[in-house]
Amino acid sequence: MGSISIRESIRWIPDEAAEPTSTIVLTSPQRRFVDLRILKGDNDSAPGEQLPLDRLDWAIAGTSSSWTLPNGVRHSQWEHWIDSRTLEPESATDEGDMHPLSDSLTLEKGSMVNPATGRETAYEEVWRDEEPTARLGDVTCLVVETEDKEENVRGRAVLLGGYVQALVRKGEEDVRLERWVWEGGEWKVAVRMGGEGLCEKVLAEGGGWKEGDEVVVGGDVWRVLEVVRG
Repeated sequence: MGSISIRESIRWIPDEAAEPTSTIVLTSPQRRFVDLRILKGDNDSAPGEQLPLDRLDWAIAGTSSSWTLPNGVRHSQWEHWIDSRTLEPESATDEGDMHPLSDSLTLEKGSMVNPATGRETAYEEVWRDEEPTARLGDVTCLVVETEDKEENVRGRAVLLGGYVQALVRKGEEDVRLERWVWEGGEWKVAVRMGGEGLCEKVLAEGGGWKEGDEVVVGGDVWRVLEVVRG
């Protein structure tokens, strides 16, 4: 079915837990994900307004996997395909141990570079999972992707339940992303940086797409990789 994971807090050991971002990870049944982490502002912009890229903490797209360790703990690994922090996403190390706290809450423990200090630091993250419910007709999940090696372009969008997230990177400077949410009985744009158009296309036409279809958005050809209905 896929998973909708919303981060409740992050703790850099030995600091106190906090949540400076709005972080949502959408992971498809075939383990393709888009992970957007947006820094909270003192005065949030109006819905749909373009946010400056300095409000971006991290944006990632890739694939995930997990397995159970001998001690019974589930270990997860995320392979990066797009990464807003590096032009060499495949070199990123991203893994952690997942400890269930309840039916909907998970504590992730691991170690990674703290961007505030530049040092490898132990961390703890609390994640809350939501059950995906179809909000685009009978489509529960939809994944589309684009790649142009000559132009150094990679992009992915994942619709899962009441969320859509898209991330596109072209070269060193051009990073574009969007997040839409189902709210009050309609789709609303929650985050937009650097561009627009892809999520609107997904929401306007995606209910009729099937795996293998190709669609054009802004001159880029996007391939439909996953469609889950029901």
